Amino acid sequence: MKRIFVALGVAALAAAAHAQETKVSIAISGWTGFAPLTLAKEAGIFKKRGLDVSIRKIPQKDRHLAIASGDVQCAATTVETWIVWNANGVATTQIFQLDKSFGADGMVVKPTVTKIADLKGKTVAASAPGTAPYFTLAWMLKKNGLSIKDVKVVNLEPQAAANAFIAGNAELDAGMTYEPYLSAVRAKPEAGKIIATTLDYPMVMDTFGCTPKFLADNPKAAKALADGYFDALELIKKDPQKSFEIMGADVKQSAEQFEGSQKYLRWQDRASNQKFFAGEHAAFSKEAADLLLEAGIIRSVPDLSKLSDTQFIK
Repeated sequence: MKRIFVALGVAALAAAAHAQETKVSIAISGWTGFAPLTLAKEAGIFKKRGLDVSIRKIPQKDRHLAIASGDVQCAATTVETWIVWNANGVATTQIFQLDKSFGADGMVVKPTVTKIADLKGKTVAASAPGTAPYFTLAWMLKKNGLSIKDVKVVNLEPQAAANAFIAGNAELDAGMTYEPYLSAVRAKPEAGKIIATTLDYPMVMDTFGCTPKFLADNPKAAKALADGYFDALELIKKDPQKSFEIMGADVKQSAEQFEGSQKYLRWQDRASNQKFFAGEHAAFSKEAADLLLEAGIIRSVPDLSKLSDTQFIK
């Protein structure tokens, strides 16, 4: 009888612990930079920190709709995208930085295109306005004396844009894509050449954020999300092979393929986060907001000082 009571007691404690887990749904894409979030979930890191995390793959152009509807509470996306979402009435707050692109985002062009300025009047594949590929296109064009109005944009998601070049789509002169899809183009140079990446234009950086309501209601969970992400980065250092295996499987890559694609970005640890939010984040957000306004992606600039909360990276 005593054993029965002990067993029941253990079961009750386990049930109570499970009940205490904070449920949170996160929206991401297959972008290599977001992969440590998947690792934190699959390796049980989030669970150990008291979180019941579900991860949903939602295209960047639709991610804010999922937040607005309440389907997800948090998301991962590029810094300038949070500006767009808040400008359009979807209140969100960034709480930690995920990664910086070092060649992981790029522009693919036909072999006959020798410089970005040659794209005037040409057709370029990019995701919809308000997404990172579209913004990257606008940024690269501006740095080369052009604007988004100088090209014809065909809306294709990064994977589809890369596949179009690999398939030899003659109607496209250029396309915007990112890892792991950019590596597929690297592997087939006859399909097109990579004319520029974030090594040439260092302006793609990703952050993680949630709705103000979720943060206010669940401050401990928000801290656990940040700490869980940093834990995942430590796991990658300690056991890279197993980590690459888990993260690669999520995007249908082998551990070796994933290891190759992650070389083009830098995941940001706690120290890097603290440095980034101390000044670089605000400076970039200001320049990005000006370009978004100029490109007609937003009609007004939201209060940039309210777009981040650094208490969770301490």
